Amino acid sequence: QVQLVESGGGLVQAGGSLRLSCVASGSINAINYMYWYRQASGKQREWVATIGNNDIINYAASVIGRFTISRDNAKNTMYLQMDSLKPEDTAIYYCRALMDAGQTEWGQGTQVTVSS
Repeated sequence: QVQLVESGGGLVQAGGSLRLSCVASGSINAINYMYWYRQASGKQREWVATIGNNDIINYAASVIGRFTISRDNAKNTMYLQMDSLKPEDTAIYYCRALMDAGQTEWGQGTQVTVSS
């Protein structure tokens, strides 16, 4: 089993930056892929970015060129650097881990609010 804890959310003005962190604990060697998702109020949860153990990285079209996903294996931490933030980036951001057995785990989320 894997536990995920996000942090780093907050209130920022449009054009500003935030860095989210997701710390993993437990059976971390079983993690194949990690993801960031977000869910705005009244909307469905949407995928934001992926990072795999094979260094494959993918982004949703809406964040390409503004967000950067990375990981520090020594710290068991995944990051999402968010630059040039827009009001439409306002959402609860969640991290997700996909294990090699197909099991998936979610964090509790961290709120990001971008004011115009």
